[in-house]
Amino acid sequence: MNWHQLTAEEVIRATHTSRGGLSQAIATERLRQEGPNELPEKPPATAVEIFFRQFKDAMIVILLAAAVLAGITGETGDMLVIISIVLLNAITGFVQEYRANRAMMAIKKLDQLTAMVMRDKSLHNMDAAALVTGDIVRLEAGMQVPADLRLFDTFALFIEEATLTGEAAPVAKEDRLCPATGSALGDRFNMAYKGTAITSGRGWGVVVATGARTELGRISQLLDIPDSSTPLQRKMTAFSKRLSYVILLVCLLILVIGIMRGEQLLNMVLISIALAVAAIPEALPALITLSLAMAAKKMVSKNVLVRRLSAVETIGAVTIICTDKTGTLTENKMKVVEIWDQQHDIQLHEAMPNLLLLMALNHTVEQGNHGLQGDPTELALLNYVHEQVLPAELTIIQQQYTKVTELPFDAIKRCMTTIHHFGNGYLLITKGAAETLVSLLQADAAKENILQQTHRLSSMGMRVMAYGFRLLPALPEAMGDHVVNELVFGGLAAMIDPARSEVPPAIQACKTAGIMPVMITGDHPATAASIAKQTGITAAGDLMLTGEALEKMSPQQLDNIIGQVKVYARVSPQQKLDIIRAMQRMNHFIAMTGDGVNDAPSLKAADIGIAMGISGTDVSKEAADMILLDDNFASIVKGVKEGRKVYDNIRKFVKYILTCNSAEVYIIFLAPLLGLSLPLLPIQILWINLVTDGLPGLALAAEKEDSDIMQRPPRGVKESLFASGIGLHILWAGVLLAALLLTLQAVLQYNKVTHWNSIVFTSLSLAQLAHVLAVRSEHAFIWQLGWRSNPPLAWVLIVSVLLQVGLLYIPAANRLFSLSPLPLNELLLCLLVPLVFFHAVELEKAIKRSRRKNNNHLA
Repeated sequence: MNWHQLTAEEVIRATHTSRGGLSQAIATERLRQEGPNELPEKPPATAVEIFFRQFKDAMIVILLAAAVLAGITGETGDMLVIISIVLLNAITGFVQEYRANRAMMAIKKLDQLTAMVMRDKSLHNMDAAALVTGDIVRLEAGMQVPADLRLFDTFALFIEEATLTGEAAPVAKEDRLCPATGSALGDRFNMAYKGTAITSGRGWGVVVATGARTELGRISQLLDIPDSSTPLQRKMTAFSKRLSYVILLVCLLILVIGIMRGEQLLNMVLISIALAVAAIPEALPALITLSLAMAAKKMVSKNVLVRRLSAVETIGAVTIICTDKTGTLTENKMKVVEIWDQQHDIQLHEAMPNLLLLMALNHTVEQGNHGLQGDPTELALLNYVHEQVLPAELTIIQQQYTKVTELPFDAIKRCMTTIHHFGNGYLLITKGAAETLVSLLQADAAKENILQQTHRLSSMGMRVMAYGFRLLPALPEAMGDHVVNELVFGGLAAMIDPARSEVPPAIQACKTAGIMPVMITGDHPATAASIAKQTGITAAGDLMLTGEALEKMSPQQLDNIIGQVKVYARVSPQQKLDIIRAMQRMNHFIAMTGDGVNDAPSLKAADIGIAMGISGTDVSKEAADMILLDDNFASIVKGVKEGRKVYDNIRKFVKYILTCNSAEVYIIFLAPLLGLSLPLLPIQILWINLVTDGLPGLALAAEKEDSDIMQRPPRGVKESLFASGIGLHILWAGVLLAALLLTLQAVLQYNKVTHWNSIVFTSLSLAQLAHVLAVRSEHAFIWQLGWRSNPPLAWVLIVSVLLQVGLLYIPAANRLFSLSPLPLNELLLCLLVPLVFFHAVELEKAIKRSRRKNNNHLA
């Protein structure tokens, strides 16, 4: 239907609603018929689909082919074991993927758009997914349009529709009919469309389409679902593929060498296949995704909502955190502590000072379901009035001086204006920054004295609002900035928003972690400097830069001092963007906080955009990678700590799994070349891959952070996963473990120990369990970590050891795996390789600690 060619009243009648909104009963029934107001998405995979997806991997297909081959040749035992291992692998993979999906769905539910809706003649803040046709929705600057709406009662409403039309400039919206001839989407000035952003003004609209029936819904059906994999996951997928080619080549060589030595063809084929399956970390990308998803879910408990998984892996690399002041560093609970006025001849009210009257009238605060609602600054000003004036008297005054119209707050001019009835004429009131208001005063105003008082109050960390007024005999024919001039000075109101008590320790934690906190605010320089000093952002020698000074600087000049500037005050949205880009040019990795529409470009440009969950607008949240649910700077530091921890644990898993895999490849490849028998059977390799590789490695995701995690500098964002000695460890530790096992095998075979295979197999399994204990930390020794810090790993190790012992001493199991029960002395011999290997890895830590101590001493 062409809603834009109908009047608002016709649309209201057509949707069977009223300006008081739908009743809850009707809305519930319509929601059942229309479905939720959500864009079409690919339905999540069912549990059955996830399970069968585990069999699509090439290695699994090869393994199943090997099972069929074993069955055809009469090796029924091998066939059953291979099928069992495949099923267990599938179950393990299913559990990992299912948990990751559940975690991501839980996170997505937290990141929901809300809307202000009239239901049963009362305004409610509710989930936008519950909107239905006929709902009456209130729109304000900073919101995202929740559905397709026919607008009415608009006031200075501008909407940015680039998501639909590609037009970057905001479009003026008003309640009048569009031309009868067909209007293009971008020309429908009485419509607001789902997914677009309100940049200024306010208005109301009646919902005419939801979900897939919206214009955005129609477009989304034409688009492919974007790749949701993270940079780290894509990097590891590429690495796994390259490693697969190398492993397959090695397995082919092992097959050829075995056949040349006279080994059975089937046995060599099974060994090559089993080794390939064990050595290739095909599950590594999925495990990384699971780790990131679980970390993101955990970060919610720390008041950090992750909107994009890539933010989890990269926030630990942040070198600069750019933060707003109000609400993030401070409590966002302004309180008027001082007012200042000058004596003048005009008295607006016989029983109330001029400034108090201006404060009572010039605001956009409204009475909501839970008390007064509005901007924190305006709430503080109005609360001060409530403290000075009786409620009944205030009500009479507000009825006497009713508001006629207003010019909304302008972020560039930093002021707002309202016009009220005043006797036979009108009273114009302007409120804003003192520097702006002084320029609008009458020529004979004591401007210098006003600015001196403003500086005095601001230097004490106060926020100062200046008031001016003008009496008008009649309303101007056209409202605009030209009306706001020749004002009479009304007074100053000074407020303070104290720093949060938890911010100074968080700032110090940032500095200790090698992260530079920077304040970027539109507030007065003196106010910004005071809060920066209170919180510890600035120290001796640090610079502060104002927007005015920044405007005169070239990009090169800014680059030269970017590392010394800790406070930017009175900056515009464009200047915020310039600051971010300058920091990035100097190879910094930036986290940026913001809450307004004007912060959205900076949030997108920053490496990690962080929106405010309480004060943040829908537009800023949509542009951000993360959302602070409590608007608290300290929560950012918690997010950095959690991000560093999850990245460390992923590195530990890679270190563990690739070291073990490389050792298995070495011993299978080198044994025939050294004249030794093949040390492992196919089913034994598969057992190691399932029990002593995968499960302990997965438990590393639950490892607690190292004690020094926030005392070390950020990692380079382009740093390889194998940096800082990980690659070297995989190389030397894999070679050492292989050498120990081959030496043990050679000694046993030389002494004609008949069940040498059982000893080598058990030694390898226990050595891998010993290795997972050693890699729990890069620097801390095992006795410093204890068991209570990672209960899942403790249980996995206990179960793994019991299963391994069960293979040796349960008759059916040892026959199936071709093992022999070991006497106590030989069972103790199986501990030799694990103990040597474990202490070698611990020795590596001691060497690293010694080098670091020497480097610190030299520094």
